[in-house]
Amino acid sequence: ENGCELFLAQMTGTVYKEKRVEDVPVICDFPKVFPEDLPGLLPTRQVEFRIDLIPGATLVARAPYRLAPSELKELS
Repeated sequence: ENGCELFLAQMTGTVYKEKRVEDVPVICDFPKVFPEDLPGLLPTRQVEFRIDLIPGATLVARAPYRLAPSELKELS
């Protein structure tokens, strides 16, 4: 009745340690494939993926995979 509000917040701290090549499970599972003197992991790079769209183009109106006739009828 009093119109009181309650807010709860939980904060946790995370400590990140430096990544090492030895910490990668695949390298530990297949030691004969990877040389002992790996220079390290590649630096993190920002990659931008983009699909160029054509202005005014119409969408392709078809199923992305084949459907049984009964399923196709159900979608119509």
